[in-house]
Amino acid sequence: MQRILFSFLLISTCSFFHVNAQNFYQRDTIQVIELFFSFTNWDAQLDANEATETYIYADSVRINGVSYDSCGVRYKGNSSYNPSNQKNPLRIELNTIKNNQDYNGITDIKLSNCYKDPSMIREILSYQVLEQYMDCPRSNFARVYINGQYRGVYTNNEAISDDFNQAHYYHSNDTYFKCNPVGGAGPGGGTSPDLKYLGADSSAYFNGYELQSDFGWNRLVALCNTLNNDFQNIEGLLDIDRAIWMLAFNNVLVNLDSYSGAFRQNYYLSWDANGRFVPTVWDVNMSFGGFPGGTGSGTFTPSSLDPFSNATSTNHPLIKQIMANPLYKRMYMAHVRTMVQEMFATGQYETWAQNLMTLADSSIQADPFKFYTYSQFLNSLTTAVAGGGPGGGGSIPGIKALMDARAQFFSTNASYLLQAPSITAHGASSTPLNYGSTVTINTTCTNETAVYLGYRGNHQLKFNRVQMFDDGTHNDGAAGDHIYGVDVPVDGLTFQYYIYADNASAGLFSPARAEHEFHTLAVTFAAPAVGSLLINEVLASNDSLLFDLNGEDEDWIELVNTTNTPIDLAGFYLSDNPLDLMAWAFPAGTSIPANGYLLVWADNDVNQVGLHANFKLSAGGDYVYLSHGFNLHDQIAFGPQIANISFARCPDAGLDFATIIPTPLANNNCNIGVQEIEVLQVQVYPNPFQDVLHIESHEEQAQISVRNLNGQVLQTIQINAGKHQIDAGAWASGLYLIEIQRAGVTKSFKFIKS
Repeated sequence: MQRILFSFLLISTCSFFHVNAQNFYQRDTIQVIELFFSFTNWDAQLDANEATETYIYADSVRINGVSYDSCGVRYKGNSSYNPSNQKNPLRIELNTIKNNQDYNGITDIKLSNCYKDPSMIREILSYQVLEQYMDCPRSNFARVYINGQYRGVYTNNEAISDDFNQAHYYHSNDTYFKCNPVGGAGPGGGTSPDLKYLGADSSAYFNGYELQSDFGWNRLVALCNTLNNDFQNIEGLLDIDRAIWMLAFNNVLVNLDSYSGAFRQNYYLSWDANGRFVPTVWDVNMSFGGFPGGTGSGTFTPSSLDPFSNATSTNHPLIKQIMANPLYKRMYMAHVRTMVQEMFATGQYETWAQNLMTLADSSIQADPFKFYTYSQFLNSLTTAVAGGGPGGGGSIPGIKALMDARAQFFSTNASYLLQAPSITAHGASSTPLNYGSTVTINTTCTNETAVYLGYRGNHQLKFNRVQMFDDGTHNDGAAGDHIYGVDVPVDGLTFQYYIYADNASAGLFSPARAEHEFHTLAVTFAAPAVGSLLINEVLASNDSLLFDLNGEDEDWIELVNTTNTPIDLAGFYLSDNPLDLMAWAFPAGTSIPANGYLLVWADNDVNQVGLHANFKLSAGGDYVYLSHGFNLHDQIAFGPQIANISFARCPDAGLDFATIIPTPLANNNCNIGVQEIEVLQVQVYPNPFQDVLHIESHEEQAQISVRNLNGQVLQTIQINAGKHQIDAGAWASGLYLIEIQRAGVTKSFKFIKS
């Protein structure tokens, strides 16, 4: 009862933290961030360290009244930074010195200075529009103080990090790139992050992309090669739908300090749980026509920027290849239409803009170091600022003036007005869907020539896109009746899908925001009784004890089936996070035998062969949750682990737990507790074993004997302190007794050769 109560309290506390973390980026709030330096020349020190991107240390940082000691602070930015500025962009690291410091889970704070933005809302408003169509950072206002002096209003933008990647792409501690030239905009170093293929040598890409992880250059090279030389296979390495949404957003909002502009920059590429890159838009402070550098392909008028801008540009291979593919080109224009119709033709963006300006009005009026006057701020929706403001450059248009003209431009643009099909009905042949069955999905369309279904069984998976048929042989009614059908498997907890229909001119999605949004059908399947499947053993400190198929000694979790029949693990999930019980789904077709065991590697290596969860365990103590959908099926909490000592049920499937010598995929050796074996300070592992028994001794002298069930001594060795091995390759499978003897103390243990 105590353990259950403790878990409940943990979930409640974590929920509180989660809410506060959300509030840190809640759009209708203004954060208060105060920095305190013990020295007065903090600005000069920040300037001196800017080029090397190294931190100076604030004595403390206070966020909404919560103080943190000894935090790293530095200036950031390219064109938005200038040593003569009184208000430069800031990056704050709460855990630079003290590793355990975070503001309800947030350690990395990025503050932009509203450079080149008279409205001071471009960044927040742009992300508010974008989040309707693809994953992107959260953003809001912050009032910043340094040594008690108000430095003005900043935009507080969520960092793209391992935490961001895990939350949105279900994968972290893996490859991701910041796609900005290392030398700064221009681009620096002669290399742009434009996704051109520069050859197989990864060093050719170093100046154009910033690797944010420990590895991944070969993956980037492969992406560039596929994009430029094998485009038919691009969906194997790139989330093409999110790439298309990114390009549509850049064009509609005239966001040209981006891949779609002259410098082809300001986006991230993150490796997701499906083994492909996903793009994330970044740094949109010059959106809504505020970027003076243009498209890189000649002169243009922002209000009438061609939706196919750079479609033939060799400097923009992502745009060129997508626009050269008829299907992708029509999908792109479908996304453009959706964004224009929902956000700008209706004036939705203006309502949001007015709300943001009202929220920040008094804070901006009091801002002593803003780059524009308060009057320019008040008129920034309708009135352009000639000369571009600080640093010069082109005129910065009023947001409403630009976007109303942009909506008018699209209303007469021939490509925009092409007639797309209609989707008048869609759904399954019967509901609810039964797991493991096959279902027919039907849709009714008009003015179409081809129809596709995108479907998946879990939100973490990519959509499978298949063609639908109107030939009378796919449960679609009569041939040519505009009712389409296709049979697909039901292999997940839910069934998520969208429809895409097109003709030679244009395409249409249902729902319109697909793939970001989708239709959902419930799936039913018999849930095993609670207690039939349990977490049986956990090892969070595996030191060369057991290796996966890739030769890695990773954390692992063992499950046990307590019933006399196999259990299909459809709908089951493992997690170490009470706020995300469905962190990792068992792959379709996974089962556990009657009265048997199953091992899952908790190593965050989901692309490796076998069962590999998308999280790791902490040797300092952690939690493991087994859920069936949203229903918690089993949970355990364990404290600090020492190397090669597991936390296990004793006996198997019992209520009590003990620390034991690990027994993966076998009965737990509950009579061999840690306290007993520490008398001899000799470890023999693994159990079960295959061809080799490993021995690790901290005794100066000991004797190891191996007997079979007939009592025959197969081998006896004398060992001293260190690591040893016994070759068991010639032994038959079965049970063996291992005797450890030292100074009159003898212990016998049962080991299984599998």
